[in-house]
Amino acid sequence: MNRIAIDEQTALVNAHAAGHVLLSLRDVHLQYGNTSVLNGIDLSVQRGQAVSIIGPSGSGKSTILRCINGLVSPQRGEIHVDGIDVRALTTDAQRIALRKRIGFVFQQYNLFPHLNVLDNLTIAPMRVLGRSRAEAEGDAHALLARVRLGNKAKAYAGALSGGQQQRVAIARTLAMRPDLILFDEVTSALDPETVGEVLNVIGELADEGQTCVLVTHEMRFAEDISDEVFFTEGGVIVEHGSAQQIFHDPVHERTRLFLQRARGEDCAGRMRRRDQRDTPTTHDTSIRRS
Repeated sequence: MNRIAIDEQTALVNAHAAGHVLLSLRDVHLQYGNTSVLNGIDLSVQRGQAVSIIGPSGSGKSTILRCINGLVSPQRGEIHVDGIDVRALTTDAQRIALRKRIGFVFQQYNLFPHLNVLDNLTIAPMRVLGRSRAEAEGDAHALLARVRLGNKAKAYAGALSGGQQQRVAIARTLAMRPDLILFDEVTSALDPETVGEVLNVIGELADEGQTCVLVTHEMRFAEDISDEVFFTEGGVIVEHGSAQQIFHDPVHERTRLFLQRARGEDCAGRMRRRDQRDTPTTHDTSIRRS
């Protein structure tokens, strides 16, 4: 085992001993047929951290999230969420119990179109957690105010913009009071004008201490929000470190090339959006963690 691997393993052991680790993956391998998707993933997240996973498309980022909440089962490795051995779960009841503690916000909003916003937020707390209607609705109204949609409780998904629907999806996840929230490219399906409003909500959650793991192509946002950043390629974590180190002093040449390209695309995208606007509109996505 090389020195870097030894140091990483020691750090994981020490963090566990300190009692701060909420999520850990150790030597996780996943293969579909002859195609290797994950090739020895090591990752840990302490309670209260915001962690971003970045990398090119097809590098295994979203698959890591699906392994964490048991949607996908790797062939090798260890996955623990607050001491729960995810790979050891064998029944639907056990997996449901795990997913009560892990929120998952997907690219698509997945709101129930036949229910209004309030009912979308209360159905799971009432049916899964056994909360009373009064308690669930009280929480729902508070959460809608938190994501700045307090006047949309009676609206249906079809009447909302993409950014509004995604904020409802975030509020719905929060209604389950999860220990950990996984965000999988939550802005990728949004109109560029609505991206900022969603990122601002996520940034506020992270600043409040909600433990988050984000897969994102929004490099500026990842830099601003993250305690740690993991860069993946080919199912391998090429490099990880603080946001400052990864974005301003990466060790690996591949990380530098990826960020250079990503920043160029981000700059070009901002110029295209500026040209498309008749009047300037700004969104504050520079949410710095204290």
